Amino acid sequence: MRALKSLPAAIALFSLAGLISAEVIKDFGKERLNSSPRHAEWVDIKSGGHTLKAFVVYPERKDKAPAVLVVSEIFGLTDWVRSLCDELAENGVIAIAPDLHSGQKFEDLDAARKATSALPKEQVKADLDATADYALTKIPSCNGTLAVCGFCWGGGVTFAYANENPKLKAAYSFYGTAPDSADKVKDIACPVYGFYAENDERVDATIPKAEELMKAAGKKYEPVIYKGAGHGFMRSGEPADPAVREGDKEARNEAWARWKKLLAEF
Repeated sequence: MRALKSLPAAIALFSLAGLISAEVIKDFGKERLNSSPRHAEWVDIKSGGHTLKAFVVYPERKDKAPAVLVVSEIFGLTDWVRSLCDELAENGVIAIAPDLHSGQKFEDLDAARKATSALPKEQVKADLDATADYALTKIPSCNGTLAVCGFCWGGGVTFAYANENPKLKAAYSFYGTAPDSADKVKDIACPVYGFYAENDERVDATIPKAEELMKAAGKKYEPVIYKGAGHGFMRSGEPADPAVREGDKEARNEAWARWKKLLAEF
């Protein structure tokens, strides 16, 4: 009988452990956020008939700075994404990341994947437009220059958004699928820089077609594939990630070195 009574508690503990494990990816960026000397804040942005939240981090500099619109992974606006915003600000730019889920919380990562995949493309574009306009018109310390970056799902959105917003001066797509038709690149007005993993054929298989399309359209596209890296290397190569992977860590360092030079140029 004693064993039967303890069974519900054991199940509860097992379930809790599963949830904690599932949330690791979402939570490991908190330490950086809590120790950062840079100013960060949440802002409200009107987008159509609703209001969305966006996380903004400001660099420590005496002059106005360019802004980078940050599009999250398929997991949503996690603590890691916000910590990356802080890292961007550390490198001299204003980082602004909209919460495309309007504050919705997920019990596990699979729920986050499903919710992100279900976001209407029109809504995503409208929310990104509203965030971009906010950065350019409502942030006094912005110098009027705007770029976009995104990771995983957000990397694909980034490439697509470069075709939709002529105000962008650069697009940084991290391991996101690339465009597959001429109409998806014809209006791109800025250079697109791709950051890809060697061990990520699902995404890498889309690169050659995009190179062909961008070249035919007279657009600048510079994809780089990092050896030994797997999908998501900017997160899984993060030293603070409890499950950090060495191959991804090296790729992340190389990608950041490249990205810093590009950020200084735009």
